[in-house]
This record gives sequence, structure tokens and C-alpha cells, in this order.
Amino acid sequence: MTTTFRKLRVLVPAVSLLGPTTGLAAEETATGQGELESIEISAQRQPFRGDTPIEKLPQSVQVISAELLQDIAVTQLDDALDLASGIVRQNTFGGLWDSFAIRGFAGDENTPTGYLVNGFNAGRGFSGRRDASNIERIEVVKGPGSALYGRAEPGGTINLVTKKPQFQRAGSLEVSAGRFDTYRLAADLTGPISESVAFRINGAYDDADSFRDFFASERLSVTPSLLVQFSNTTTLSYELEYAKQEAPFDRGIVAPFGQLGSVPAERFLGESGDGNTEVEAAGHQLVLQHELSRNWLLHTGFGYRESSFTGFSSDPELVASRQPFYVDGRTLSRQRRFRDYDSTDLSARAEVSGRIGGGSLTHHVLIGVDYYDYELDSLQTRFRPTLANPYAIDVFNPVYGQTRTPGPFQDQRENQDASGIYFQDQIDIGEKWKLLAGVRYDDFSQQIDNLLTNTSQTADDTATSPRAGIVFDATDSVSVYAAWSKGFRPNTGVNAAGVAFRPELSESYEVGTKLASPGGRVSGTLAIYHADKSNILTSDPINAGFSIAAGEAESRGVELDATGELTDNLRFTFAYAYTDAEITKSALDPNFGFALPAGSRLINIPEHSASVLLMQSFQVGGRDLTAGIGANYVGERLGETGVPTFVLPDYTLVRLTGSFAPTESLEFFVDVENLFDETYYPSSYARIWVAPGAPRTYAVRALWQFGVD
Repeated sequence: MTTTFRKLRVLVPAVSLLGPTTGLAAEETATGQGELESIEISAQRQPFRGDTPIEKLPQSVQVISAELLQDIAVTQLDDALDLASGIVRQNTFGGLWDSFAIRGFAGDENTPTGYLVNGFNAGRGFSGRRDASNIERIEVVKGPGSALYGRAEPGGTINLVTKKPQFQRAGSLEVSAGRFDTYRLAADLTGPISESVAFRINGAYDDADSFRDFFASERLSVTPSLLVQFSNTTTLSYELEYAKQEAPFDRGIVAPFGQLGSVPAERFLGESGDGNTEVEAAGHQLVLQHELSRNWLLHTGFGYRESSFTGFSSDPELVASRQPFYVDGRTLSRQRRFRDYDSTDLSARAEVSGRIGGGSLTHHVLIGVDYYDYELDSLQTRFRPTLANPYAIDVFNPVYGQTRTPGPFQDQRENQDASGIYFQDQIDIGEKWKLLAGVRYDDFSQQIDNLLTNTSQTADDTATSPRAGIVFDATDSVSVYAAWSKGFRPNTGVNAAGVAFRPELSESYEVGTKLASPGGRVSGTLAIYHADKSNILTSDPINAGFSIAAGEAESRGVELDATGELTDNLRFTFAYAYTDAEITKSALDPNFGFALPAGSRLINIPEHSASVLLMQSFQVGGRDLTAGIGANYVGERLGETGVPTFVLPDYTLVRLTGSFAPTESLEFFVDVENLFDETYYPSSYARIWVAPGAPRTYAVRALWQFGVD
């Protein structure tokens, strides 16, 4: 359908999954009556991508759409990532951050997992759990990413692409209510302010109790944004993100003598009087996109994020000499802590991308520079138990109301400063072959000021991360690829001699094939990979209380992702991963000094995991009806580093969903998760820090949408 420019101007999201996207483009068509009409489409290209479409890259990339998240009522990032192959949950810091491993590697288990939002880092600091209300799609970029992204894990990188303003007025309002008194309100509104300025504002508010005792939470997320279209070649976009969360700090349940199930999943083993921990974050992104010529685009911008994390908690004591629970299986000693964390994170980036040549030899070139400055102020006070003064709770007959006054423990300021430059060239050789070569250079510095002792530690390092790959388009429907890369991730702090740790180094290989059925109704990727890491922090065997960068680990595996339409009315997604991740050099655990022999499994990493979802559409009385069924399987995995006998059992969760649309603008949903009420444990840090999964839950939703035809 064609529409006059005055009637409709549409902004479409980021990168096309079927081909490269130009910066800004105007298209004109003539009607049968000779009247000239036009549609103008503005496209925001994602950074680190250039003009190469996803399916032509020599790596596995899985895309999770907002429509899929809406279909199955996903509201949090960690729930969305359950749909991706090779991604599993990790320690969530009392349920107050997102933490996951990709292809067996999780990074620093004492910090949130890093991820990108529109190419800007959003995982540093303490911004809480990520809401899905403003997510347009999730790009799961597998394999080594440091050659472009820098300072990354070899397993992969998550990039969240947010919903963008449109020059067409539209909106939606969704309300839901479910088991355990969970309520949610979400809204989205977009439209033009003038012919050259569009706005969007979306957000969500959650008020929820829980299957956990004494656990109630509130979450608010609001994201307003603006797009200014100066001309057909230049746009400026701004996005503000505000989030606030309040919830108890919850370390989960315990496994007496390593046996799960004797303590009920609902039992809270902290102190109800500790109250809520409050997390607050505000982020800004400003991006300028300018088409330098028909084939070249400038993409530049900056991001700034502030976050805070404040509250009391009562956490199980992990050291055996202070913990009677390891002896009697019921008396749990706890630390009482107060945390006050504040962080600021400034990022800036500029890149130029475009094409050189044509015909049988075309270069897709990407050149960029980036910089970030991150500062974290950490204040903690702590009461630590002894056998004489245990601050304990009976896990089988808990009595609440105790208190202890914490004393000085930590007061430090950490500053990280890094800059990088990157170059990549993907060369089309004829119609069948594509070669990729890239390199990134990083300069990293860090300073940690201990305000309790008035001492400082500094670290400086550089790293060069090369990348290479090849793609062969065997047919229109089948391509094969191979890729190799080296990467790095900085280690923080210094050793016993006061010397900065060397960064973690990684090397990764991947081969795979990408398939698409005729007409593109079904597509998928099969990947085989191998990754090694070195310079992992381990306990110093000579100097107690210090670490050394001497550990080594590897991960190898197979992944299969597929999505599409089996019939006109039946859609599906499928993901499977086999992951073999282990320590390859004997070492000591950096937290507790446990012996870790070569061959030890990595915590929370199952060998087998899979997910499947089927969605069937019907017409009933001329109205749309949809029914869906899905399942998520996670195999058994290690539950505590250094304790090979403590294993979390495997589990399979089944979900049902259904919807009915009585009108074009109104739709009702019913969602059931954990249909068979299975007892399960999604992640663990230790035998006395185990996260229990929710029992069967259900909810009803109503969605009202409006827009201009």
C-alpha cells in the first residue's frame, strides 16, 4: 500500500534481518492516476555491524523478537534468554541482578553479567533486573566478540535493541493479574510531534507478592525517547531510561548435608526486619546517524548511566569454621550486611561504515573508536558470626526478629578507564564467498582507592584482539562458515606483590551452517565451537587472602537454533545446546581456596539444555484465536565450585498460553507456567545459597492497541 508523505512517515527498527540497512532512504512511486505518492522509511543501524546482514556473518546469531516475548508473557530479560541456546542462569545476587553464562562462560560471578543496549554497555553497575517493556528484539551474538565489542567473554554478547519512535501515531495498554497477587501495568505510546520530530514513551509497573515467605516487590521502568529527522540523510535520537526496584535481598534456600528438598522452597532464611533493598538507575543515550554518501554512513553517540543499590541483608556465612550448619544440618549462621553502592558509566563511540568496489569484489568496511569511564563507590558494613555469637536461624523451625549491628567492612572507589579502536573488512568474492578480517586494540587502566586504609592500587594493560572468518553460500538456502578470534577481559585488582593482574585471554573457533527453506519460512543455524580461557583468577597458594591470574578453562559444544512457520498458521522456535565446560589446569578456588583439579565442571553449566515453542493460530467466528505450548529443559549441573558431589537436578518446565481477540484492537491472554508444578532450582552459588524455582503460576492479561491505518 502506498501513502502520501504527509499522511505517513514510518521509523522502522535497527538492522534488517534479511539484508543491509541504509541510513535514511526516501522511496517514491507513481499511482495509476499519475499522482506521485511516497513512503519514507527511516532506519537506525546498529553499531559494530556495518552494512553486513546478520545471516551473512561468519558466526551464530539468534534473534528473539518483541512479538515472541509478548506471545508468552515474558517481562524480564532472564526469562527471555531461556529461549536461546547455550545461555543458562547464574548467581543473581539475592535476586537483584541479571546473571547468565553463554557457552559455559559467565565472567566474574561477583558482578552482573555484561550486556549491551543499542550497542552501549548496560551491564556494569547495579541497575537491577532488566524489564522487557521497551525491548524491540534481543540479539544473541554467539562466539568471540572482543574483536569488535572489546572486553568481552568468548561465549558471546547480548545486545538489546529498544523500541524506537515512529512517525505514525500508535499505542497499547496492557494489564495483567496472576497467582501470588502479581499485578502488572504496561503502556506504549508513539507518534509525531511535528513533520521532523517523533516521540515514544513506554514502561511498566509491577506489584507482586511471591511464593517466597516475606517476599514482596515493586518495579517501575519508564523509557521516553525522541527522534529528530533533520533531512533524508541525518537523524538524531535520544533515549532516557529510568528504573526503580524494591525487593528483599534473598539468598534462597539451603541443602542440609547436600540434599535438596527437605527445606521447603517458600522458606525465607534472611530476616524479615531487614526490609527491602532499593535499586535505582537512570540511563541516557544520544545517537547521531549521518549518511555521508550513498554507500557510507557515520554513526556516533554517547551513553551515560547512573545506578544505586542500598539495603540490609542477612546472608548465610560461607566459611566452615563459622558455620554450624555444615555439622548439624539445621543451624544456619548468617552475616548481617548493609550495602550502599553508587556507580556512573560514561560511554562514547564513533564509527564509519560502507562499501568499496562492486561486482565480483566488494569490501564492507567498518572503522570505529570507543571510550568508557566507569566509577563504582562501594560502602559495606558487616557483622560476621562466630560459634559463640552465631546470629543463627533454625532452617526447619525459623524464628525471626533477631538483629545485629554491622561494623565497618568496605569503603572503596574503583575507576575504570578504557579506549579502543577497531577495524573490520568483510569481502564479497563473487556470489559465493565472503572473507572477514578484523582487529581491535584496547588500552585499559584501573584505580582502586581503599578509603578505610587510605591506600590505592592501579592497573594498566593493553590488548590486541584479531578476528577472521569465511562464509560459503553453497546455495540460496544453505551457507557454511568458519570463524576464529582472540579476545580479552580485564581482571580487576593486584596480586600480593601489588602488581596488576594480567587480563583474561581467550581464543575461540567455530564452524557452522545456516539453512533457510525456499521462501524463507523456516531458518536455522547449526554451530560447533571450542573456546579456551587463561589468566582466570585463582587463590594464591603461598599468600593467603590474595589471588593470582593462573587459572585455565575451556568450553566446547554444539548448538542448534531454528525458527519459522511449519504451516500458514503454525509457528515454532527451537533451541538445543550441548556444552562441555571444565577447568583445564588444577588451581584453588579464589573465594574459599577449594582445590579445583583439572577436569572440574564449571558451576551452573548443564551439558544439555533445550527449549521448544509451538504457536497455532485459528479463526473462530471470524475472530483470531491463538494457542501455544512450550517446554524448557535444563540438565543437571554443578551447584558449588569445588564440591563435585553437590549437583542441581535436571528439570523440564512446560508452559501453556492462549489468546482471543474479540476485536481488532482488543486481545485477551491466559498464561500458565510450570504446568506440572515441578520442583526445580535454576541456579546456585553454594549448598547454602540455592535459588528455588517458582511453582505453577498463572495469569490473565488484556491488551488494547490502537494505531492509524
